[in-house]
Amino acid sequence: MQATEVEKLICDQLENVEVKVETDGSHYQVTAIGEVFSGMGAVKKQQLIYGCLNQYIIDGTIHAVIIKTFTPEEWKAQV
Repeated sequence: MQATEVEKLICDQLENVEVKVETDGSHYQVTAIGEVFSGMGAVKKQQLIYGCLNQYIIDGTIHAVIIKTFTPEEWKAQV
């Protein structure tokens, strides 16, 4: 599965989220930025992303995922 396909899966299910995905075969690094993450703890944020990809994790298409999530404010503080 291409990185752009993973980006689309997440963007189709979460409104107003900017997603960047890097891949090395079946391993993916997802960075997601959006207001949807406001007020959530780290586990809830990751669960939201996993929910978008769960079907492909279960069937083995996606083997491993590293997830980094940020609100827009948190992202601005990173760069």
